[in-house]
Amino acid sequence: MAGTRPSYQGHRYPVGIISHCVWLYFRFPLSFRGVEELMLERGVVVSYETVRRWCRKFGRSYADALCRRRPRPGDEWHLDEVFVKINGKRKYLWRAVDQDGNVLDILVQSRRDKDAARRFFRRLMKKTRSVPRVIVTDKLRSCGAAHREVMPSVGHRSHKGLNHRAGNSHQPTRQRERARKGFCSAGAAQRCLSAFSGISPPFRPSRRLMTAPGHRLEMTIRFTLWDRTTGVVGQPTRA
Repeated sequence: MAGTRPSYQGHRYPVGIISHCVWLYFRFPLSFRGVEELMLERGVVVSYETVRRWCRKFGRSYADALCRRRPRPGDEWHLDEVFVKINGKRKYLWRAVDQDGNVLDILVQSRRDKDAARRFFRRLMKKTRSVPRVIVTDKLRSCGAAHREVMPSVGHRSHKGLNHRAGNSHQPTRQRERARKGFCSAGAAQRCLSAFSGISPPFRPSRRLMTAPGHRLEMTIRFTLWDRTTGVVGQPTRA
């Protein structure tokens, strides 16, 4: 999908409705039935199963397109892992953000050993096509061992108190996890959280340093970018 818009051929609903349903689901901690109810209140009859299919088909492509439009990531990467329950089994969600809080990548894995850390480091550099100046992790020894093997020339700060940025980035994921009442498989978790991490953060700018008019202007710009990314062009109103 590089440089192209998603194809809506064969869909009877307008592009604006499809993109808006996907945006609602990944922006807020809603269930598919919750999106169905919100759309019904607006006079749009769409089933939760249809919303589910749209999110599965378009969510990741929307997220990837938004990521391609972002500026290059910063040179300070914060990495962290947190456990998630999938079918009653403990898995680990690896996450990396830059110094500005932009999510660089996530990866669901069954372990948090050296091999898992090495796999995530290599995936991260391949996706971003860059190498950081320094990485910041907690005291997990697996990260230090993988760092020495994969990126020995990169600085490494290992301290629990320095990694709040990556830890705080997990909070919206917990909300998404509770709304779904867990994940049925590692693949489903990876698909959902990859789309969620690409779509939700751009619509949650930090408010503490912004005025109300400034925030409204910034959100208007981001909604315009969303419409261009999803192909909602020339629509008179948002669905």
